[in-house]
Amino acid sequence: MPEVALRAGPVEYAMIEGDPELAPLVLLHEGLGCVALWRRFPAALAAATGRGVLSYSRYGYGASAPARLPRPVSYLHDEALAVLPELRDRLGLPEPVLLGHSDGASIALIHAARHAVAGLVLLAPHVFVEPETLTGIRAAAGEYENGALAGKLAAFHADPDAVFRGWSGVWLAAEFRPWSIEALLPAVSAPALVLQGELDQYGTGRQLDALESGLGGPVNRVELADCGHAPHAQEPERVLTEVGAFLRWEVAR
Repeated sequence: MPEVALRAGPVEYAMIEGDPELAPLVLLHEGLGCVALWRRFPAALAAATGRGVLSYSRYGYGASAPARLPRPVSYLHDEALAVLPELRDRLGLPEPVLLGHSDGASIALIHAARHAVAGLVLLAPHVFVEPETLTGIRAAAGEYENGALAGKLAAFHADPDAVFRGWSGVWLAAEFRPWSIEALLPAVSAPALVLQGELDQYGTGRQLDALESGLGGPVNRVELADCGHAPHAQEPERVLTEVGAFLRWEVAR
C-alpha cells in the first residue's frame, strides 16, 4: 500500500481514481478503523458516484506510523486541524467531500469549521459525549479483554493494543466527559448528509438533532431502521443510494 510522508511519520493510503472534474471523497475512519476495514465500500462508492475515493489510516492505525500514547483529549482536533490539512496539501486535495464514520465524522466537522470542503457525509457522528456512548465503549472493552475483539483488530493493525486502549482510554477518561463541538457547528457551511442507525449502540438521535439545529449549511437527515453503528457496512446499498443522491443534488462539482 502506498504511503505519504507527513511530519510525524508515514501514513498509508489507498486512492481510487475518478472523474477529475468532480470533488473527490476522503474517507475518515472510526476509532478502531483503518484503510483495510473499509473493505469493499470505497470501491462501491467510486463506482456509484464516479468520484475519486481516498482512504487513509491515521497515526497508530493499520500500518501507519505509531501515535503518541496516551492520546490527549484534543486528539480529534489535532487530527482535524493539523494532520488532515497536511495530508490534503501533500496529496493535492482542494475542497474534497469528507465522509467520516464515528470519530471520523467528528474530525470531518472540526476540519470543515476551519477549512473549505465541498460537502460532508457523516455516518454515526459524535457531536458530544452521551451516556450511551460510554456504555457502548465499556461493552467493547469487555470484548477486548476476553480476547474476541483483540483477535479481530490484530488482523488489521500493527499494534491492536495501542489502537484499542488509545481510543477507549480517551473516551472513558473523566477529562473527556465535557467534550463537545456544538459551538463549532455554525461555522460549517458546507452541505451535510447525516446518517445514523436507530440501533446505534454508541449514540442516539440527539446527535443528529444537534447537527440539524446547529450546522450553518443545509442538512439532509437519514435514520436507518434495524441498523447499528456502521451504516456503510450494515446497509451499504441504502447508504450508497443516499450518498449518490446527495452528491448529485447538494454538492457542487
